[in-house]
Amino acid sequence: MNAATPPSMMTRAWLIVGLLFVVGVLNNLDRIMLTTMRLSIKEAIPMSEGQFGLLTSAFLWSYALLNPFAGFLADRFNRSRVIIIGLFVWSLMTWLTGHARSYNELVIVRIGMGLSEACFLPAALALISDYHGTSTRALASGIVIAGLGVGSALGGLGGWLAEQQGWQYAFNLFGIGGMAYAVVLLLVLRDAPAAMRADDAPSKARGSDMIEGLESLFLNPSFWLILFCWGIIGIAGWAVVGWMPTYLNERFELSQTKAGIMATSYPQLAGLLGLLIGGAWADLWSRTHSRARNHVAVIGLVCAAAGIFVCAQAGVLAVCVGGLLFYGFTRVFLDANMMPILCTACDARCRATAFGLMNLLSTLLGGLSIYAGGVLRDAKVEVTTMFFLGAAILILCAITIYLVRPRLTVIAEYS
Repeated sequence: MNAATPPSMMTRAWLIVGLLFVVGVLNNLDRIMLTTMRLSIKEAIPMSEGQFGLLTSAFLWSYALLNPFAGFLADRFNRSRVIIIGLFVWSLMTWLTGHARSYNELVIVRIGMGLSEACFLPAALALISDYHGTSTRALASGIVIAGLGVGSALGGLGGWLAEQQGWQYAFNLFGIGGMAYAVVLLLVLRDAPAAMRADDAPSKARGSDMIEGLESLFLNPSFWLILFCWGIIGIAGWAVVGWMPTYLNERFELSQTKAGIMATSYPQLAGLLGLLIGGAWADLWSRTHSRARNHVAVIGLVCAAAGIFVCAQAGVLAVCVGGLLFYGFTRVFLDANMMPILCTACDARCRATAFGLMNLLSTLLGGLSIYAGGVLRDAKVEVTTMFFLGAAILILCAITIYLVRPRLTVIAEYS
């Protein structure tokens, strides 16, 4: 969109953002609920702790593996239909989770949920990029990603509903609700028509065009830099959020409950604000500078590293919490701008495929980092050492994103 875009088209573009925000909430809520009702589920379906952990691993592995293929389908065919079908299927899997009667059935539905949830993010961010040009793309992307954060924050509803109504109730409620919402989207969610499509949005890639786009993607050094950055950023997140409850508990003698809430909810709430401000700032700056999005992401990553360094050195709880909030607020500047940066640096014909590959690597490394965390804890590694590692990774990501260069056609627009 630009200044000359008719109001009706602008309204439609922002309506798409609102619709996808709700899908994002359901995407993370449905996957996280199970982890918040561990005791209730284990009481109904006996399993070991290792088996319960495998339920999450099965989801992550299937989710990771299908991401590139889901992105390819969104690029090759229809973005909105990929999203709608994915929503309906993972909502069905959510409903079936509430009807599982054995551990094997739980594993099967978790795999099905992982495969279907992979259809959302690459297609959704590519669809947003089609509807929104350089003047609004980062803010629009940030709002959709914020939906994932809201879904995570609401995950605790699962445990509460399990205690109040039984563990099946939440899965039935959100499963049926998600399938109903998919029917609504079938009536209103559409790919961007030619008249509304952003200036750099591709026509639907087919045949040789798609192959040429993929060749261009894999021969593009900037894509490999983006892929590397998005892959390792999750390791930094684990180093901070995974160890922060332990740090707060031991350093400031907080209870397990209070330390857990501070370590997770505080940075996540700050991140919701950071997504909006980081996105809006990058959109405004990008009107006059071709690398504005890179610069906003770099500033955010450097500031986030500083926030974690403050946490590691703080002797006062208020200072530590301040550093944690600053980390949560600035770290997500990258998230809001990742797809817009990808749009400026890589071939437009395979945006969803590219993001699917990025999610594949990020999820795989995230899963490995969870295992590594257990190993390091057994080895009695100091918590502050993990914070310093996380800060170093954030600085490395900042350097990597700074090195990403926009395509010549993008640079020419600012000449």
